[in-house]
Amino acid sequence: MTTDIRNDLGKVLKQRRLKVPLTLQELATASGVSLSYLGRIESGKRFPSAHTLRKIARPLGFEESELFLRAGFLSSRPPVAEIHGEHNVGQLDPYVAAVLSQESVEIQRAVVAILTVLKSIAKALR
Repeated sequence: MTTDIRNDLGKVLKQRRLKVPLTLQELATASGVSLSYLGRIESGKRFPSAHTLRKIARPLGFEESELFLRAGFLSSRPPVAEIHGEHNVGQLDPYVAAVLSQESVEIQRAVVAILTVLKSIAKALR
């Protein structure tokens, strides 16, 4: 993960927190994420997992999907199924997404990479 992504996400989160306005302590209390960890995210020293992003989304007034997109967990391109008018094909099952959000960033990225490879294999077999 590049430092630029960490810093950019941290800056976005800090700007939103100040705009809301919330102190770091208030955000920590509202989200259940520790004050020190939030500070490290905002400074770009740490990168939050999807689970942490879920916790801080609502107090900051973000949709979860918007934060996931900014963090690089979601693609900004619509799934191929949406382009062709199909529904729920190529989208992650909500249960799987919820379970995956509990895992570390490294595990999440590995699972997404595996799913991408499997998707390309399936596409090649069509």
